[in-house]
Amino acid sequence: MSRLTAENVTLAYDQRVIAENLSVAIPDHSFTVIVGPNACGKSTLLRALSRMLKPAKGSVLLDGAAISSLPAKKVARTLGLLPQSSIAPDGITVSDLVARGRYPHQGLLRQWSPEDERIVEESMAATGVGELADRYVDELSGGQRQRVWIAMALAQQTPLFLLDEPTTYLDIQHQIEVLDLCAELHEEQGRTLVAVLHDLNHAARYATHLIAMKDGAVIAEGAPADIVTAELVEQVFGLGCQIIDDPETGTPLVVPAARKPRNGGSRADRPTAEKAPAGAGQAGGR
Repeated sequence: MSRLTAENVTLAYDQRVIAENLSVAIPDHSFTVIVGPNACGKSTLLRALSRMLKPAKGSVLLDGAAISSLPAKKVARTLGLLPQSSIAPDGITVSDLVARGRYPHQGLLRQWSPEDERIVEESMAATGVGELADRYVDELSGGQRQRVWIAMALAQQTPLFLLDEPTTYLDIQHQIEVLDLCAELHEEQGRTLVAVLHDLNHAARYATHLIAMKDGAVIAEGAPADIVTAELVEQVFGLGCQIIDDPETGTPLVVPAARKPRNGGSRADRPTAEKAPAGAGQAGGR
């Protein structure tokens, strides 16, 4: 079953076609990661799945209905999005930004309630930003800000959550923290996550379902253990490599082929300086 699908979509910006006759079905309760080289269409596909880009042809379906025909609030109660570049309003605190995740649930007959307050507090606690509640968002580090945006999406309480390159601009520690958090949301809360990632090894470690794209087309999809091969990496990324088991997780780990020295020999063949005799080059004794 799949609540979110794209059926024979053509995706374009103005007259520039990015993908044509593209179909994907996001498995329910999966952590799906879309990978591929730059400009292959992965972020464009995510924009279409999130209703930010209307297909030139074909349809994106949410629960069997064309997502473009659904009311915005109905979509926002079902599908959350963390875009590639999230900009918070000036002077907004963490708790106020997270509270905006409750907007789709508000209406003329339903205003802010103790339940909303509880959900905001739980969302901040789940993402480890509770102690930052009164801090201004623009004072936080990149990793902290990403956690705050994820907390806002959590407060939205959507069963589907889409993330466009959530680790961009983060150092390795914060990349792992964000991906660990995403894995927890998937495993402990049963949410369906769809993320675009650049790092294939991160994708193979965290994804339960992987979609590999090139030139606007899906080249392969499935469990990382089934599809991440040296042949696929060469086909999609043009990179020679070996695939080994990640010693921490047992998932596929891509080891790029070593660059060949310009003289044609291996690094092991390079001459090394002979060890200097003891005392050589030192001043003589008295």
